[in-house]
Amino acid sequence: MTFYECLALVAPYYNLVFVAIVVSLFIYLFRIADKKVHIRPWKFLFFAICVYIFVQVTSILRNAGVINLPHITNAILETIIVTSFIYMLLIQKEHIKNEKIAKR
Repeated sequence: MTFYECLALVAPYYNLVFVAIVVSLFIYLFRIADKKVHIRPWKFLFFAICVYIFVQVTSILRNAGVINLPHITNAILETIIVTSFIYMLLIQKEHIKNEKIAKR
């Protein structure tokens, strides 16, 4: 097995460890969130991370031979992630615009 093949097998596990840390930080953020803080975009980012976790788990299960999903599934899920990011940015842009108008 080459180095790249080994890395491709191990990377999803490392990604899940890092994502577990991020999820714990999100839980902390949602608990301490002040009502004055605009948290709606962060909820969409959290949704995208949850979809990413699902993608990584399916990749691990596919590599282990437990499930056999078509590869188009990853493309669809990654499209959902990117769409969530774009929508999150649009929500934040609209919030900043409304905040500037309110300050006038």
